[in-house]
Amino acid sequence: MTKTETDSALLESAAQPLLNLAASPDLQDLKLLCDKAGSEITLVTNLAEALGLPASIPVFIDRQSGRPISLKSLLDEWRTSPERKSGSATVNVLESFINLTKRHATSHSVIFADTNWKSPSLTAIIDYHQNESGGPADNCKHRIKYPFPLTEEWSAWVANNGKVLNQTQFAEFIEDHRADLASPHDDEVTYWQELLGGKMAYPNELQMLSRGLKIHAETKASSAVTLATGEGEIAWEETHTARDTKGGKIVVPSLFMISVAPFYQGEKARVPVRLRYRLPQGGGAVAWFYQLYRPDIYITEQVIRDLDRAASETDLPAFQGSPEMSS
Repeated sequence: MTKTETDSALLESAAQPLLNLAASPDLQDLKLLCDKAGSEITLVTNLAEALGLPASIPVFIDRQSGRPISLKSLLDEWRTSPERKSGSATVNVLESFINLTKRHATSHSVIFADTNWKSPSLTAIIDYHQNESGGPADNCKHRIKYPFPLTEEWSAWVANNGKVLNQTQFAEFIEDHRADLASPHDDEVTYWQELLGGKMAYPNELQMLSRGLKIHAETKASSAVTLATGEGEIAWEETHTARDTKGGKIVVPSLFMISVAPFYQGEKARVPVRLRYRLPQGGGAVAWFYQLYRPDIYITEQVIRDLDRAASETDLPAFQGSPEMSS
């Protein structure tokens, strides 16, 4: 017997006493009949006016179990559009960030700026919490993000910043990026030498240094420092016939300048760089590394300028930091 036939038989059996007044009714069957007839969809009213809930919630009341059953999953199956705006759009230029933010912004939208100099970004949160005191929270799930496009040149200098390189690696790096080397202005020479100490090098000196290092890539070295100028001097014990014009000695400056645009299609930043080398005790292979002086300054200044521009053109409040909710 099918379920439909079983239900029909059950209903007929339960209703039979009502049709035959001489028979005693089966109360249990009557209760089952009433329970089946009583299952329904009803509305649960939000009497407490709890924040974040609608005024009423539709539920299915199963009279047999006495339990309410949520209809949300059933209703969501029939949605022709999302319940709310959500997701993150990523743009490649500041103008697109501003225009797209203006397109979706509400009176509660905000902009956050991440000033981390290695991965700076602007993020507009469209559905941010209401700004009235005690106002309801929102989902913070609809966002527009602008990750600042760092140039390959800047990223290359940052990637090797403070990294120990052998002679060949350092020489090749300087040769590959010699277009980024900048001639220091007279005022820069005076300022940076007084602030950081040592001798400022010109691009041709760095290129000569890198070529000399290639010659001495397999030789033993010893080191000396000229205190009056801050220059370092490396002398090599030759193991082959290749020698430079100074008998195997190379003067090593302690500072140089680079001119690199941190951001794609952005202005170039002039950054002083400290040059360092290390020799093992007793001589041997030279280890090289450089240190960009405060590269975060150039990134942070640009991010703040663009944050101010975005806030002004979208008429939205702006903050440095990150929101309390992740995307």
